[in-house]
Amino acid sequence: MSASKKRPTLDDLDLSLGKRTRLHRILYEYGNKNGTALLLPIDQGLEHGPVDFFANPASIDPDYQLRLAEEGGYSGIVFHIGLAQKYMKKYAGKVPLILKLNGKTAIPSDKYAFSPQTASVEDAVRLGADAVGYTLYVGSPAQGEDFIQFMQVREEAERYGMPVIVWSYPRGEAIEAKGGQNSLYAVDYAARVANELGADLVKLNMPEFDEKKMEQCPKPYNTLKLSPEEAVRKVVESAGKTMVLISGGSKISDEDLIEKARICMEAGVAGLIFGRNMWQRKHDDALQITARIKEMMMDYSA
Repeated sequence: MSASKKRPTLDDLDLSLGKRTRLHRILYEYGNKNGTALLLPIDQGLEHGPVDFFANPASIDPDYQLRLAEEGGYSGIVFHIGLAQKYMKKYAGKVPLILKLNGKTAIPSDKYAFSPQTASVEDAVRLGADAVGYTLYVGSPAQGEDFIQFMQVREEAERYGMPVIVWSYPRGEAIEAKGGQNSLYAVDYAARVANELGADLVKLNMPEFDEKKMEQCPKPYNTLKLSPEEAVRKVVESAGKTMVLISGGSKISDEDLIEKARICMEAGVAGLIFGRNMWQRKHDDALQITARIKEMMMDYSA
């Protein structure tokens, strides 16, 4: 089976040799090795705090996620620089690294959301990373500062041949006044922004429909009533030649997670970036749900 919406492949993208080589490793040499990606993010310790580890106390040790990534055959793991430097040595060459270059805590309000840079593309090269990650808060009052910081990261990534994955997240009061950060309007706009600004891949949340908030969305989004698959298909279209990764979000049931993954793959995303939904489970359970998702993703070779 192939996805009814064609996703962009490496052959469709105008990439430098370095970017093409590194993305080839993620898409074709690890994970399912079929042109799709299953990434395991562990940036939540900074972004959310230790609260996320209470559901599975063993997960507070980054080695837990690294063992899961290796044994489960993930396409890569996402770390901030401190964890990459302290924990990756044993897994070098076994688990691809995506180094997160900026971040913030959950303590301040999101009204002026901005993630300052905490690492460089040069750090990523030194650590053997195959891609870097950057969080961009679309619609935040700090958006201008964010755009400039990202421009500098993008230019450095181009010099080093390093693929850039943008966490394109709508935030701020203006977004909330126009339907909320997970509305189709907001997620669709975030997808287009990532494409316009030069992301190679974009991480998005799955659009949600809230009847009470829909009327706040700009036209024609205030009247669009799409199925979950149609909504994801819409953001994939807006992302253009930027590969789309869909986030798992908060932990949900096994069956709901499998269905979410299937909907997204059918709609043409390049892969999934599931964190809490995997490592908040006990190790054997996490391996089991990983295997089920990977088996389903084999139907969507690119």
